[in-house]
Amino acid sequence: MTTPRIALVTGANQGLGRALVEGLAARLGPQDLVLLTGRDDRRVAEAAAEVAQAPTTRSRVEGRLLNVTDAGAVDALAAELHRRHGGVDIVISNAVARLLPDRPQSEQADEFIDVANGGTHAVLRSFAPLLRPGGRLIVVASTLGTLGHLDPRLHPRFDGATLDQVEYAVESWRSAVHSRTAEEAGWPRWLNVPSKVAQVAAVRAVAAERRTRDLADGTLVAAVCPGMVDTATSRPWFGDYSQAQSPAEAARAVLDLVFADPVDPALYGELVRFGKPVPWHSGEPPTEQDQLLTP
Repeated sequence: MTTPRIALVTGANQGLGRALVEGLAARLGPQDLVLLTGRDDRRVAEAAAEVAQAPTTRSRVEGRLLNVTDAGAVDALAAELHRRHGGVDIVISNAVARLLPDRPQSEQADEFIDVANGGTHAVLRSFAPLLRPGGRLIVVASTLGTLGHLDPRLHPRFDGATLDQVEYAVESWRSAVHSRTAEEAGWPRWLNVPSKVAQVAAVRAVAAERRTRDLADGTLVAAVCPGMVDTATSRPWFGDYSQAQSPAEAARAVLDLVFADPVDPALYGELVRFGKPVPWHSGEPPTEQDQLLTP
């Protein structure tokens, strides 16, 4: 008898996260389980029920309340899945808090960093050890998550860093934002840039410790850029949406990476965009979004 596959998506009751759950539920089998998680109990329950009843759904779908900013809650869910199922097969970390250009970035920093970075760190720490052979652990990031988008003075904080060192760099950046010394130290004004770099650096840190054994058993740990997606979270930041994808369109490339077999060693531990690795040291500091912000 085939062991049921267990999949989990964070930040999944709407937008890209919801589309990822729908795609997983369509591609997995009747014995498999997809967990749709989020931090609003009502929305999670409604979204899970709707996906479960969709005509394309093949797998079981359950909703779970999960606030990724609570590392204890993330660890408790991981422990439960280990106890009930012996491990997990697919984990997609997608949780993000909304940023608005018409509010000071410092007022939004704590929630944004706690969700996007604290949540990523919690998922990596709690779920990476539970991945079964052939599993997938994917963090949704963006092409902003490369070192070239940062001032060169900041590169040593993330290049070759351990997860502990990435967490320390994130907290140093947070402190600089609140003390109004961030720009002087070279941090971009737009919070999304350092956050994405830190997410990718965290993935690289975890992957570096696991690479040999993961590649031997077909396991993949990676970050992924889904491309521009037309959502309420991203819409305030871009003037031209003519090339933006719907969440369902963007989910396809992510799911193609999840279900790719065998694992391409060139993608392991990297930021992947449409099936190809994005060079870690590439990129130029963005200016369009910084111009939307008040210093």
